[in-house]
Amino acid sequence: MTRAEAKERNRRALLDAAFRVVARDGHRAKLEEIAERADLTTGAVYSLFGSKNGLVVALVADYLRPHYEEIEQAVPSGLDLLEAVDAFARYYRRGCDTPDAHSRLSLQITLLDMALHDPDLGSQLATSIRSQEDHLIALFTGRRHNGSVVTPHQAQRLATALRALFVGLSQGVTLGLAHGADEQYFAAVACALASDMSLIDHDADAS
Repeated sequence: MTRAEAKERNRRALLDAAFRVVARDGHRAKLEEIAERADLTTGAVYSLFGSKNGLVVALVADYLRPHYEEIEQAVPSGLDLLEAVDAFARYYRRGCDTPDAHSRLSLQITLLDMALHDPDLGSQLATSIRSQEDHLIALFTGRRHNGSVVTPHQAQRLATALRALFVGLSQGVTLGLAHGADEQYFAAVACALASDMSLIDHDADAS
């Protein structure tokens, strides 16, 4: 094994261990236990990630990256805006039925708790999430809608609104509180939101 391969193996082991420990303990997660689960020392955490916060931020980026890559595959080019939103909504709803849905919800709540306890970590997490959401903004930008195309600014505002909508709905589904919220429901409410461009139009803000 080369030095680079060993470094990547250790990085992967720490991220996997951090996922389990952070999801369970939140801001009380101990670096010692994370390192022990990865069969490494705490020195490896500082060497690879700089700090506990650095490890948590890397964990979020590692967690979100495949999610956004799957979205790009689920929402092909050539669709207009409402078709793209429909496909995105259905993809998001299917995620509520995966075996790891409860662990993903647990991690979301835990990360929010950690951000509230550590403002510096919260700022770093927000920056990381915004950089990942650039993929979603790019996904909607340039789509046809009502005779025009969606601008990057409109796509950003729509992405923000859809994220808030889907986070709330998916939490309800996972907890058994959103009865009847199937794929069709997710798609219908998302398209209703996106169809009214005054909700995301920059010119509407100025009027």
